Amino acid sequence: MSLPIAVDAMGGDFAPDLIIKGARRAVDELGLDVLLVGVPALMGDPLGLPVIACSEVIAMDDEPGSSVRKKKDSSLVRCGELVRDGEASAMVSAGNTGATMAAALLRMGRLPGVIRPCIATPIPNPGKNPCVMTDAGANAECTPEMLVQFAKLASAYAGANYGIASPLVGLLSIGEESSKGTTLVKETNELLGADPLINFFGNVEGRDLIPGTVDVVVTDGFTGNVALKTLEGAFKFVVGAMLSVIDTNDETRRAGETLFPYLQNQFRSLSPDHHGGALLLGLNGICVISHGSSNDTAIMNAIRIANEMHSAGVINKMRLAIRPDQE
Repeated sequence: MSLPIAVDAMGGDFAPDLIIKGARRAVDELGLDVLLVGVPALMGDPLGLPVIACSEVIAMDDEPGSSVRKKKDSSLVRCGELVRDGEASAMVSAGNTGATMAAALLRMGRLPGVIRPCIATPIPNPGKNPCVMTDAGANAECTPEMLVQFAKLASAYAGANYGIASPLVGLLSIGEESSKGTTLVKETNELLGADPLINFFGNVEGRDLIPGTVDVVVTDGFTGNVALKTLEGAFKFVVGAMLSVIDTNDETRRAGETLFPYLQNQFRSLSPDHHGGALLLGLNGICVISHGSSNDTAIMNAIRIANEMHSAGVINKMRLAIRPDQE
């Protein structure tokens, strides 16, 4: 019997309504088992889904570390406990990112040998597998050894998620040459190139993220988060600009009626909602972090990703990536 996926019903800009709706869609459209975790008095109608009741909520603007320690009966903490205790196969939240990471880390723990967990975000690449970028914001300051581990964890994730036998890894820098970049980048480049367990391509630049030159892009969390938010902003700007042009006059509107079905498919493939969320790598359990503004489609897809990663045995793959001698 498969275990359900624990969904934080209280986390996100549109919680609990769209979170519950997305969970219901995951059951109805994907046939998955879902368990909502939330405050019953604040949830409203759970749409027939089972609920694990809690009494506290960690708000989007709460301080992550202290809120997780103080609010032990919060929906986030209870989600982490359900995975830890073997009552759920994974947890999904669109709530406070820092608190989600803290709750998952404190309750699930790290895999043996992992220095720090990292966030892996798939960057859409129409017609191909997404490019996995890590770290996307968990660790603002990193060491070369951490980035090497990120490369191994993300390679295991890309292999499990997209069936890539030997993911090609790139290091984000300001130039392709190994001599370019910060001290961190140069030292990491040397370590990645010397590691026989990593299929290292070399340095890649920001323009290589879309379309993806490599399967995995490694960087520190500060740089990765800035790059990710830049891509999101650019995507929204381009879509808005195209729609405004189409709405210029009757002639462009007629052209838009012809083009829109084709453009819509491209927009859908590039939208973060289609990919659901980011995986927190390096934990002894599956945690999918969705965007704070996730709608029901994003939540449904986040639950799908969580289920697929559980089925693919991603935790064991990451364990072996860090400690191959344990095989």
